[in-house]
Amino acid sequence: QVQLVESGGELVQPGGSLRLSCAASGRIFSIPLMGWYRQAPGKQRELVATITSGGSTNYVDYVKGRFTISRDNAKNTVYLQMNSLKPEDTAVYYCNALILYGSKAENYWGPGTQVTVSS
Repeated sequence: QVQLVESGGELVQPGGSLRLSCAASGRIFSIPLMGWYRQAPGKQRELVATITSGGSTNYVDYVKGRFTISRDNAKNTVYLQMNSLKPEDTAVYYCNALILYGSKAENYWGPGTQVTVSS
């Protein structure tokens, strides 16, 4: 009923930039919170950044100043601009959204998009 689809992941050299996108579709009334998480090989999934429908943002310390999260509420889309990428940023990046429909609130995940930072 609700789908999240990420795009934009690819191989990039250290110091490079990428922009990830995630579009939500389906039965949606509103999306109070959207975010990006990542999971590197052998590690647990971890928070990268979140953004509310009002535009308030939150970042994990190790991406502050390098990554920027934004969203287009009209398109139910969230973005992650990643600059000054490092090899340790290599991971599968997952989109997350808290979606309201009627009286229901559910948490949804996208399938993930691979980001590889390597020379």
